[in-house]
Amino acid sequence: MKQQQPKAFTILLVDDNTERTIALEQMLDAEEREIIKTSSGAAALDIILSHNNIGLIILNTAIPDLKSPEVQQQLQDHPRIKDIPVLFMLGAAATSPLPGQDIKTGTVDYIILPLHPQLVSAKVKVQEQLYRAQYELKTAVAETEKVNKQLERFMYMVAHDLKSPLSGAIGMLALISDDERIQAAPDLKEYMSIVMGATNSLSEMITAMLDYTRQNEMEHTTEEVNIPALINQLSRLLFLPAHIKIEVADTFPLFHTNQVKLKQVFQNLLTNAIKYINKKEGLITIGGTDRGAYYEFYVKDNGPGVAKRDTDRIFKLFERLDTGGKEEGTGIGLNIFKLLVEEQGGKVWVDSVPGEGSTFYFLWRQ
Repeated sequence: MKQQQPKAFTILLVDDNTERTIALEQMLDAEEREIIKTSSGAAALDIILSHNNIGLIILNTAIPDLKSPEVQQQLQDHPRIKDIPVLFMLGAAATSPLPGQDIKTGTVDYIILPLHPQLVSAKVKVQEQLYRAQYELKTAVAETEKVNKQLERFMYMVAHDLKSPLSGAIGMLALISDDERIQAAPDLKEYMSIVMGATNSLSEMITAMLDYTRQNEMEHTTEEVNIPALINQLSRLLFLPAHIKIEVADTFPLFHTNQVKLKQVFQNLLTNAIKYINKKEGLITIGGTDRGAYYEFYVKDNGPGVAKRDTDRIFKLFERLDTGGKEEGTGIGLNIFKLLVEEQGGKVWVDSVPGEGSTFYFLWRQ
């Protein structure tokens, strides 16, 4: 796919020296470049805020109004400025871009006055190449997201359209299976059991596909979340089997986060643990550690465990492991878990010992 190029690489020259500004303009003039000039920091700020595609700022730090605390504060704090690279023009004796502090922008380099044409051209060319490469990357990501959304909508429509007729078929099969003539014939009863198992598995797969397509559309509101209370609610909703016990640490802080998504994460992990625990006395332990910007949660079970070669594969879509000679589940739950965590900027991993159990970890932004 051919990437769309930005129409122009826009350079903002901020200098109150007219001769130097003219010289810079002549040095930098080229096809597909736009040069905007101003002589004050305040005017430069207005231009940046009204122009969406500034690719580079060349800034003379000796401009009088850049010494103003108000202008410096605006240059430091505005979110649109922080990602724009800046080439500072410094006098030979200068030690920092601005008196007493640095501007928190995308600063990458500086130019020592007087200007050296070849050096200035080379530094600007590097920034232009980076700008265009980033533009291509953003365009590619946007196109990929668009295609993914279309695929998700298509998968949702297919799954939704299959769900209704399949439910009808399952209902009819259940009636046939209960017929006394089927029950009286062992071979037919076994065949019906196989058919019912297959159709129920297909129904579970379709339901999981619908859940997968919905996970990106979950609400984005945040609220206060009490982890022990959340787990207690889930244990009731999941009809926890009598032989399985859940232990939750009492050291969790209150979280201000998206409760719907965090609840889905724990639901997927608990469902996975409950499904595969094969001990007479099952135990699921939930705890965590504060890691600063993120909280590291873990969900530990004493199930069959996962072989080391499979610890990455289990998070892939539709991947299922052979447990005791048969494959179980849809292969979607852990993938949704991974997507929800990574959407928060976190990551997931698992430590497992075959025969002893698994510990699933994830980092959740606080």
